[in-house]
Amino acid sequence: MSDALPPGRPAGPVGPDAAPGPTGAAVPPVGPALLPPLAVLQDAARVVSVPMRVRFRATENREVLLLRGPAGWGEFGPFPEYDDAEAAAWLAAGIEAAWTGYPAPLRDRVAVNATVPAVAADRVPDVLAGFGHVGTVKIKVAERGQGLEDDVARVAAVRRALPEAALRVDANAGWTHAAAVEALTALGPVGLQYAEQPVAGIDGLARLREALRSRGVGTPIAADESVRRADDPLRVARAGAGDLIVVKAAPLGGVRRALAVVAAAGLPAVVSSALDTSVGIRGGVALAAALPDLPFACGLGTVALMADDVVTDPLRPVDGYLDVRDVEPDPERLEALAAGPERERWWRDRLTRVHAVLAARG
Repeated sequence: MSDALPPGRPAGPVGPDAAPGPTGAAVPPVGPALLPPLAVLQDAARVVSVPMRVRFRATENREVLLLRGPAGWGEFGPFPEYDDAEAAAWLAAGIEAAWTGYPAPLRDRVAVNATVPAVAADRVPDVLAGFGHVGTVKIKVAERGQGLEDDVARVAAVRRALPEAALRVDANAGWTHAAAVEALTALGPVGLQYAEQPVAGIDGLARLREALRSRGVGTPIAADESVRRADDPLRVARAGAGDLIVVKAAPLGGVRRALAVVAAAGLPAVVSSALDTSVGIRGGVALAAALPDLPFACGLGTVALMADDVVTDPLRPVDGYLDVRDVEPDPERLEALAAGPERERWWRDRLTRVHAVLAARG
């Protein structure tokens, strides 16, 4: 087995020289190979609420439902605002992990980036300290209630702290077209590795990419929400809307389906997470470990943003890497982090509804 690319090291071709997509390979529909009965899932479920070290995506406590199956543990943690149809992919991923297990890995460890939330610039050193030594940093931008000056100051603070690191920004589709052009032009001198989902929609990404190139701004564009929240995850490649894609195991329906999406898209891929506990991060690590090519550091270090975890030995990076290993929730941690009765009912009701969505898909 081999390691992933060391953090900060230049990746392979991105942009005009990148491999064209899509390749025409088949992408299976969302759904687990085996759908256990609802009663089995309810018996296997544990709902937890994990406090965050820093506010992230307006989240101060991350709630997820964990599932224990014959192959290990899986995580079902779609954000509360996601509807049942979208949440079905997350349940399929959790079932895959707990009832089927993961594909054989091609590497023993994967490189990861640090993640800096939309904090004030003076808090950047404290956030980075939680990740240890890293060579790549993803910086959240376009936070509601903040302006371009906040984003520029945050990025500048990261650059001061880590002069040699590769920097990438993630807007979560928070900019308008005009704001994205202004922001990425202003951030161009930093030498960003890429900008992740700067605007909403596939058409929006394509338009922005063309506008930046016309201005001589060469920052590559990475599609995230436009891949994982699209009915057709290959539309980004077909439309020429991105230079690379960000893939997450849970929103795409599991590790195997995510592998199929990457193969069919024919674009460089970055593996990321969805603010998971170590159980969910294990799925992201499995995806990264199974990809034939892994040219970028992964966004799988977000356990460092949590003040606690469901395991005693969390999947946190050491010197910019995560080992490929299994995790086992600790009974005492599960008990200590158990969600309150109302939230427990909310998640179990959601599990019932989403299981019905998967069952209807056959």
